[in-house]
Amino acid sequence: MITLIIFFLILWFLFHKLRLVCESANEADWGGKWLNRLDGFNRLLCYKYHRLELEPIYLPKTGGAIIACNHISGLDPLLVGAAVKRPLRFMVAREEYNRFGLRWFFRATKCIPVDRNSRPEIAFREALSHLKAGEVIVVFPHGKLHLPSDPPRKLKAGAVRLSNLTGSPVFPLHISGIAGMGHVLPAVYKRSHARIRSFSPMVCEGTDVDECLEKLAEIINR
Repeated sequence: MITLIIFFLILWFLFHKLRLVCESANEADWGGKWLNRLDGFNRLLCYKYHRLELEPIYLPKTGGAIIACNHISGLDPLLVGAAVKRPLRFMVAREEYNRFGLRWFFRATKCIPVDRNSRPEIAFREALSHLKAGEVIVVFPHGKLHLPSDPPRKLKAGAVRLSNLTGSPVFPLHISGIAGMGHVLPAVYKRSHARIRSFSPMVCEGTDVDECLEKLAEIINR
């Protein structure tokens, strides 16, 4: 009995210590204590375990913005979340959004599910409204995992169209150094030496969508 009590006391102490460490590492206000602790945990995971190196990303402190990034693994959203100091809304394919055991997380972090095969305009309108409300939207324009060795694929135009309609800047990012590249869950636990390159923001308001999309592709496909 005494051994069991000691075990639970140690477990409680470790949990309490982890909570404090996560709270200390938290840098973005997601609107709740547990979400903020998850933010801190994610930063520890990315910087300490996955050894994330990044160039500064100069997101505005307020106002709408769009992050557009290449997509090579399931670790990518965690890295992007750890790279900035604002809460984000990720646009997520419906089949991933409904993945068993993860839907609660996607709902809690206010991700936007995208039905790619039927009525994707619903997600687009939702993203548009959040941009106008001053939030940050994250888009992976390849639409699914796309490795450097894969045949070229035309980017989805969502990020560019959102910028064109709202005047919100697009911040292109390029992720590399992922040990589990091409995989979803293995990329989270396989230790990486992750790197995020940041590029000058683009504003596509009043410009040709295809021209702006081509410029974005040149950047994130590097």
